[in-house]
Amino acid sequence: MIALPYDYFLLGWFAIALISTVYVGYDQFAGNPEPTVMKWAFILITLYMGPFGLLLYVLADKEPRPGEHERFTSPLWKQGVGSTIHCVAGDATGIILAAVTTALLGLPMWIDLIVEYLAGFSFGLFIFQSLFMKRMMGGSYWQNVKMSFMPEFISMNAMMAGMAPTMSFLMMGRDMRAMDPLELTFWGVMSLGVIVGFTTAYPFNVWMVRAGIKHGLMTERSSEHDEGDNRQGDHGGGKGMKSEATGPQLAALAGVTGLLLITGMVWPGFFVNLNLSARDVDGAIMPPGMINTFELPAAAMREMAAVKPRQVRYEAPKTARGDQVLQPRLENGVKVFDIEASVIRWNILPDVAVQAYAYNRQIPGPRLELTEGDHVRINFRNELPESTTVHWHGLIVPNEMDGPAKITQPPVPRGGSYSYEFTVGQHGTYFYHSHDHPDRQQALGLYGALIVHPKDPSSEVKADLEYTIQLQEWLKREWLTYPAMLMEGELPNYFTINGKAFPATDTVQMKVGQTIKLRFIGTNNNFVHPMHVHGGPFEVVAVDGVTLTEGARYQADTVNVGPGQRYDVVWTARRSGKWLVHCHIPHHTSNNNVEQEGGGGLMLVLNVQ
Repeated sequence: MIALPYDYFLLGWFAIALISTVYVGYDQFAGNPEPTVMKWAFILITLYMGPFGLLLYVLADKEPRPGEHERFTSPLWKQGVGSTIHCVAGDATGIILAAVTTALLGLPMWIDLIVEYLAGFSFGLFIFQSLFMKRMMGGSYWQNVKMSFMPEFISMNAMMAGMAPTMSFLMMGRDMRAMDPLELTFWGVMSLGVIVGFTTAYPFNVWMVRAGIKHGLMTERSSEHDEGDNRQGDHGGGKGMKSEATGPQLAALAGVTGLLLITGMVWPGFFVNLNLSARDVDGAIMPPGMINTFELPAAAMREMAAVKPRQVRYEAPKTARGDQVLQPRLENGVKVFDIEASVIRWNILPDVAVQAYAYNRQIPGPRLELTEGDHVRINFRNELPESTTVHWHGLIVPNEMDGPAKITQPPVPRGGSYSYEFTVGQHGTYFYHSHDHPDRQQALGLYGALIVHPKDPSSEVKADLEYTIQLQEWLKREWLTYPAMLMEGELPNYFTINGKAFPATDTVQMKVGQTIKLRFIGTNNNFVHPMHVHGGPFEVVAVDGVTLTEGARYQADTVNVGPGQRYDVVWTARRSGKWLVHCHIPHHTSNNNVEQEGGGGLMLVLNVQ
């Protein structure tokens, strides 16, 4: 899936890798005098390492002119390349096959690393070395296994010492699509891991070639040449290789590479949680700056993760507005509403879209307008990729209708439904929102206004106009949308009123002398927003759905709207002009830290004429 900018780089990388592999394969079998096993080793390495594999082939093995292969490949550094390529081709094939298998089986990362090592070592020793090299080595299969064991052990240790931490940190770091073999990122990490593994294994292979215990590059001529020309001697030798390595030298190499291997396998476990599997993290992409530790659970990762673009089922028009009144239908005296939660793409600015969770494809969700005493039924359907519920914030309802997941009701699974039914016994300003993973779901857009009018209209504080203000924080980075939270890496960079950031917020038209009732609703998750109105004070007439008595009402020009709080205030247009309604935290009146047309975020204009 294309989710981050570097996904395009990976597409380009693998296109180049494929072209490079085709070229190396063609050139090898078109006349390069390498044994067949080395031809395939170069092909596999180029497939895994892309243009770096091609570079190694051209610099170290491609015969410049006919008959010059022996001379061209004779330098020790080139022989070391050949030895490392043969090792890495076999080992990496086993490692990659094991990584795919363990990921599909859902095994944790620490088991995955062990299985990868055993598979890589076994594939390299029993197949690439002892079987494919049998004719060059000259002994029986099991003699070759015995002869190849120590060189393969040293080389595999060195390779995995580089490859293991590369995979661990990248797979369990920020973009955990890297754990899923069905994602391009997985193969990008595998490719980089092979490159790093090749680099760490190379110096040890150079020494082993020089000491005569490993094969380097070889030359295999056609039958008309002498047997003396049929194999390259010394560093590439086949039969009759003479080892100059001593027992202490081999023991030292085995010990040091073993120590490097253990370090490479264990060290990442101090920083990332190697107990997790690909199934646990489910391809989560973490926000930039998130603090990851070895004890961070998979559930927390999924909670903080970006919305996956592939989960978007609807793209709202750029001009779409939320908080649209949802008209009920009447069934036997019951007001019935249908609400569905789904993943949409929503524009908070004309040029800034977020992947969001929404009720009825709008943010905020549709406004439910009721009258005190109404009997209502809300048929809810969940089309999110996770479970959810709905809570009726501030309303007194039967306990089983209240909405907290696993407390008063089972979570509504994906594709599931639930009917909420109750009689409304209050009036005032309320709202509804998710109560299953609300720090994620409400932050991504699952909320909506619920306005209950009194049974006695005369008891309601009147104004010439009404406008509802629902607040929210957003986090949009590198094309992806994350649930904004008050924690490292999750702090918001966009802020909206009714799903739009200034200058895309509404402009409310008024006349001098008119009054407007502003219903501030704390649908926000994180901050207390001091909401201020220019042009004179307002009167606070209701708090949290409760209408204040005339003696309790008071004048103010700022109210601190915290998460879950509601304030009804009445403001009088005293003079003509453009009067701002805004949060008094300056950062919250910017868009990604930038002002547009005088501000951003939590701002709207009361245009009085």
